[in-house]
Amino acid sequence: MTPPESFELPLPSIRPVAGRIELGAGATVLAGYAAERAAVLVALIEAISAAAPLRRMVTPSGWRMSVAMTNCGPVGWVTDKSGYRYTGEDPLTGRSWPDMPEEFTRLASEAAESAGFADFSPDACLINRYEPGAHLSLHQDRDEKDMHAPIVSVSLGLAALFLWGGSARSARVRRVPLLHGDVVVWGGPSRLTFHGVHKLCAGVHPLTGTLRYNLTFRKAR
Repeated sequence: MTPPESFELPLPSIRPVAGRIELGAGATVLAGYAAERAAVLVALIEAISAAAPLRRMVTPSGWRMSVAMTNCGPVGWVTDKSGYRYTGEDPLTGRSWPDMPEEFTRLASEAAESAGFADFSPDACLINRYEPGAHLSLHQDRDEKDMHAPIVSVSLGLAALFLWGGSARSARVRRVPLLHGDVVVWGGPSRLTFHGVHKLCAGVHPLTGTLRYNLTFRKAR
């Protein structure tokens, strides 16, 4: 009997709630690093998305993403039929993106330093909302002008399987469970590693309900 799709890649029932998981040179999972700040982070996400609504953007090929997105900070990442890019204005509202909260900046900087990257100061925060079935295909983050700065990614709510590949899309992919409060930092030799998120399984989290949120901090300029 074939199990339901939502259980295709079940998360392990036992995993350390704190500590470090090394993915490779310059790439680390800080397990549970943001868990104590999670309620504040989610409240800030709700405030930001009230000013700059979450939306499912369209890729240059015309495919509508399954993940809903918005941004905060001086610049935000967008995609449409004209391409991938950073912009200082939200194309949906015509206004500047909401300011990046100090709590976001501090978390990103502290997590980066804990992973070995000092003086990280992001100017873009992508906010992603996953509903059951949403996923992110393997890709590289290469629209940034500053490739020396790391990427800092914060998981909130439902658990997910992070897909960690290599320098080529065809490289073998490692499936890494990400739990509520986990932070992934990658830079240096791992900066252009292909990565993604497996289709989100259905569930309920005490803080986010049936959703998973992800904050991705970058130095774009």
